[in-house]
Amino acid sequence: MPVQAIQANYEFEARDQQKNYGDNILIYVGWDHHTLFCAAHALLVSPKQTLQDLIDQQITGGFHQHPEFEQIDWANVQFTLNRQRIANDFSKTLEELGFDHKSLLRFVTPNLNGYNGSHV
Repeated sequence: MPVQAIQANYEFEARDQQKNYGDNILIYVGWDHHTLFCAAHALLVSPKQTLQDLIDQQITGGFHQHPEFEQIDWANVQFTLNRQRIANDFSKTLEELGFDHKSLLRFVTPNLNGYNGSHV
């Protein structure tokens, strides 16, 4: 069903355009099979930072509350960026890995399936 605005000519410039973030980009990060976090986290990042920096700074800050977080073996994590698998090259910048404004990064942690195996 199409959505219609209440008023005619309802047009506006979206506030989440990349130009409003300077040199940074907005990305979303989700941890699959861990629904304690019901949606991907929105993070403001520099495309010049490495994947390791992203993990150490933003991902740890956003997901460390989960009881399984400390058990993650990052070398075996499976990363998907915008529905495409990417390599675990922690020294590459986000830009080099293909991140852009509003990218979605999902990660799967083999052998970790949420609190008590419940996907939570």
